[in-house]
Amino acid sequence: MSKASTRDRLAQAAFALFDERGYEQTTIDDVAERAGVGRTTFFRHYRSKEEVIFPDHDRLLAAIRDRLDGSTHATALVAVSDAVRLVLMHYLDEGDLAQRRYALTSKVPALREREIVSVARYQRLFREFISDWMGDTGQPASLRAELMAANVVAAHNHVLRRWLRGESADPVSEVDDAMREVLALFPMPPVAPAATVAAAPSSQSGAEGGNHRRRAAQRRGHRRAAALAPGPSAGRRRLLTGRAPASAGPAAAVTASDASAGSRSRPAERACCRTRCRARRCT
Repeated sequence: MSKASTRDRLAQAAFALFDERGYEQTTIDDVAERAGVGRTTFFRHYRSKEEVIFPDHDRLLAAIRDRLDGSTHATALVAVSDAVRLVLMHYLDEGDLAQRRYALTSKVPALREREIVSVARYQRLFREFISDWMGDTGQPASLRAELMAANVVAAHNHVLRRWLRGESADPVSEVDDAMREVLALFPMPPVAPAATVAAAPSSQSGAEGGNHRRRAAQRRGHRRAAALAPGPSAGRRRLLTGRAPASAGPAAAVTASDASAGSRSRPAERACCRTRCRARRCT
């Protein structure tokens, strides 16, 4: 069995004296003497008598920060759950010492106040991480990050206190279940398909514009065909009379003008016509 470190011996001596004499009646010199070290050695490991009571929060907070910083955007919530489990495992490893601390802080108001301050440090760390992960500095997002962090810490403390009171046989499984409950309370908002929504009206407008252009082209085609194609009997009437029909369009008017311009050839055309007609006994 490995020898306990000086820090652990000081903690064990302090808790033993607190049980025997009470917290207020125990001095730092008493603790150092019970642990077999000098006063200077005590202050090398702890800054005050109160610090002996609580775990090394600075070290725990640094470990949590490392776990959170090692995550990606997709694994952020997994990192939060892992960080909570990390803190719980620290208390479980302390075993009897953690249970004695819980009993002591429940009786001494000054220690209870210090514990509340320590809890606030964990909540602030989770809140800052969640806020950065959400990527929104607005008021609704800030409140959401604060609520999520508070629930994360509350879930951990609920399971820890159950274990400290001897009410939980498997605190690790309980804290995992508790974290799933917490995260289910705060589903992430879906990403709005901004590009798709914006493109929909444009696509619809383009389709309507295409239909309009096709209809206009069809109308132009019909007009062009009507202008270029005369009626079935128009050519025969021009041949016989030399005049454009009264109902003819622009094309017929041009033909009539050409016929007027070539009036010098009309007598021969009429003579030829009369000759043919006499031959056919039309007169």
